[in-house]
Amino acid sequence: MADPTPRDLALQALNRFDKEGIIPHYHLEQAFDRYYAIPAKDRALAVHITSGVLRWRLRLDWIVRQHVKFPFHKIQLQILNVLRIALYQIFFMDRIPVSAAVNEAVNQAKSFGRPHIARFVNGILREILRKKDAVHLPRKEDDPIKYYSIVYSFPRWLVRKWLAELGEGFARDLMEASNRLPELIVRVNTLKTSREALMEELAKEDISCSPTKYSPVGVQIKDLKRPITDLKAFQQGLFQVQGEAAQICGLLLRPQKGERVLEVCTGIGGKASHLAEQVGPTGAVIGLDKKMGSLLRLTDTCKRLGVQWVYPVAADAATDMRALFTVRFARILVDSPCSGLGVISKHPDIKWRRQEGHIRELGELQGRILSNSISLLGRGGSLFYVTCTISREENEDIVEGILKAHGNIRLRNLKQIAPEWAMELVDENGFFRSFPNLHGLEGFFAAMLTAS
Repeated sequence: MADPTPRDLALQALNRFDKEGIIPHYHLEQAFDRYYAIPAKDRALAVHITSGVLRWRLRLDWIVRQHVKFPFHKIQLQILNVLRIALYQIFFMDRIPVSAAVNEAVNQAKSFGRPHIARFVNGILREILRKKDAVHLPRKEDDPIKYYSIVYSFPRWLVRKWLAELGEGFARDLMEASNRLPELIVRVNTLKTSREALMEELAKEDISCSPTKYSPVGVQIKDLKRPITDLKAFQQGLFQVQGEAAQICGLLLRPQKGERVLEVCTGIGGKASHLAEQVGPTGAVIGLDKKMGSLLRLTDTCKRLGVQWVYPVAADAATDMRALFTVRFARILVDSPCSGLGVISKHPDIKWRRQEGHIRELGELQGRILSNSISLLGRGGSLFYVTCTISREENEDIVEGILKAHGNIRLRNLKQIAPEWAMELVDENGFFRSFPNLHGLEGFFAAMLTAS
């Protein structure tokens, strides 16, 4: 049996996301492992189309709504995704011929075995093409929330929230920036090389790259035409894929050589491996997470990077952790689970996975995790609370609640300790704040807490 086409892979990923909640990135990873002969350019196209549909889903649906002559909700989900894929190519991809987008959509519809579905898909796409230049968007004067929701393809609850918290101009710019294709950023493994030397090695592999704006250990890779895991520099452990804002958080904690550091909710190892580089082989990093799959990937990451002093611990940070350790830590990084509203550019599925009620639920979880983590902090120690979201309930409110509940905990103004290159990223309250529209980074928040 022939391997699926990029559009078929995208359709499978979108259907599973809508029906089963499977994150499309995970589905595509599994599909690429199964169909290993699929060329790199076809894999890239499948990822691009999938992410593009998720990024612009509401706007694509708005276009469909204007051309169907029956209630929109009666369109079967898998048929709607066929239309979304075709319309994304037509309206947002210059390099795809319109005829190819339509023909592939009709072929996908034929595979359902009902001729009238193929005729419907062909007819509505042809109708949209005839009136492409006449497609109208909602009027902002009539309903600003609806306008921004459709134009920038964001759920109404999130548009309403950002308009209220950030103001119209800032919220508009944030939505626009969050819809841009993300840059590929990596972190130099300083145990093995320098940024300059890594860039030279990448150049030998015909990779175009440049230094990141803020992080002194970051490199931006441009126009990569093959899987990053195929690069010799990756296989040799010379770098780790990690966003620039995340790199900065690892640097702001400022662990010292030989120190023992705890990372709570460590995930797959981006920050843990970075902390390990800084403490060196005479130190130790304990990576705590409740997901065994994440800890296994953490182990693989550290092995590739040549870091042998990261120790995974399987535990739930939402429960009392004091019995796990006989000593307290001088440095703790809490990589808190959050809504991820600051990394929508990388993960557009977040728009549709999150609901307004999740923010409150996550806030309660974050408060428990942070309080439990504080119980492991030694006197005079520093704890860095980090999220990748833009939501007061998950950021400032959590910190304020902790300060009220723990009399021995103080907030430290990062202006007092941040290096000069990071000062632009510290706000008037002493928090680390990065925004896609202001800094070109992921939307992160971090607060430094100290124990007296």
